[in-house]
Amino acid sequence: MKLAATVLGLVGLVVSGNAVLAQTLTADDVKWINQCIVDNRGGASNPIIRKYCFCMNERMGSNESRSITEWEKANPAARTACDRESGWK
Repeated sequence: MKLAATVLGLVGLVVSGNAVLAQTLTADDVKWINQCIVDNRGGASNPIIRKYCFCMNERMGSNESRSITEWEKANPAARTACDRESGWK
């Protein structure tokens, strides 16, 4: 049920906030963002995790084959910037 709520939340964000995003989200982006949210569950509140995952996804190249969780480990500067931007403490 929580996963369904997360997916619906992401769809709502995409529909309502698409103009705010720097890049258009693809189905692949949504898949990676959802996995990032699952990977980080419990580390912060859901809105902060969602912001963090969107931020990390935007910083990644569109041809990136690694998950957000894998990519963040190799890019600590991006992780730190997205921590700050999302309000993760």
